[in-house]
Amino acid sequence: MALHVSLVSADAEVWTGEASLVVAKTVEGEIGFMSGHEPVLAILAEGQVRITQSDGTKVLANAQDGFLSMEGDSLTIVAGNAALIA
Repeated sequence: MALHVSLVSADAEVWTGEASLVVAKTVEGEIGFMSGHEPVLAILAEGQVRITQSDGTKVLANAQDGFLSMEGDSLTIVAGNAALIA
């Protein structure tokens, strides 16, 4: 089962899709998420969000100033500033 991921900044949706793994940096350190992860609410630290899509391709984004929320198989990352890395 895939993890539904939504990465949004204050002014735009940055990336939405299905993933097998997401790694993000919180004020407590890096944390990885897969389908079935326990619920989490954490403060986002400045750093990279690494998304491995269901087909194995990688998406990288810089994010800072926000939070992330994991509930069920849905991960939402809300950042004051976020942008995909080309």
